[in-house]
Amino acid sequence: MAMTDVLSAEDIKKAVGAFSAAESFNYKKFFEMVGLKKKSPEDVKKVFHILDKDRSGFIEEEELKFVLKGFTPEGRDLSDKETKALLAAGDKDGDGKIGAEAADPTWQ
Repeated sequence: MAMTDVLSAEDIKKAVGAFSAAESFNYKKFFEMVGLKKKSPEDVKKVFHILDKDRSGFIEEEELKFVLKGFTPEGRDLSDKETKALLAAGDKDGDGKIGAEAADPTWQ
């Protein structure tokens, strides 16, 4: 499954482009711009599984660094600071990774 099976290619391009500058990533604004806030919990889980590159059931810090590339190959890598901020926001139980419960729309 491709990200464009769930989200609009145009929305992805706009959202990734909006955060192309280093240290500019804001996950709440990004998720809104890419259209995740309007999606069903099932669609959000589909996006989660696309981003879970190693199929572990979790998105680890190493995968988060490349989260924008998970939406489009043109995306940039997140900085360590941006990666840690995103991990802190989504890591509900403090285990250093984001579980599928992050697909809960309240996290976005």
